[in-house]
Amino acid sequence: MMFGSKVYFVNNNMMCGVHQDDIFTRFSEQDKEDIFAYYDEASPFEPMKGRTMKQYVVLPESLYNDSEKHDGWLERSYKYVSSLPPKEPKRKKGK
Repeated sequence: MMFGSKVYFVNNNMMCGVHQDDIFTRFSEQDKEDIFAYYDEASPFEPMKGRTMKQYVVLPESLYNDSEKHDGWLERSYKYVSSLPPKEPKRKKGK
C-alpha cells in the first residue's frame, strides 16, 4: 500500500497503482511522450500538490473500458519497469 491505496511492484520497483479516483502507471520517457501525444486527458502523476512523480502518468478514463488498449499500455509499463535494476528494500529504522 502507498498513498493509502494498492500499488504494484516489479523487482521492488513501483509499476502502477491507484490514487484517489485515478490509476497511475510508470513509463519510459518515450512511452510517456507517446501516451501524452495519444491522449489529451492523460496527465502527470502528482500525489501531492507540487510533487510530480516524473516517470508516472495518470491514465485517461477513456482507457478503462478499452481492455485491448489498456492492456497494451500496461504491457509497455511492465516491460520498462522489468528492465530496471532490482531495487533493494529499504531497511527499517533501528535495525
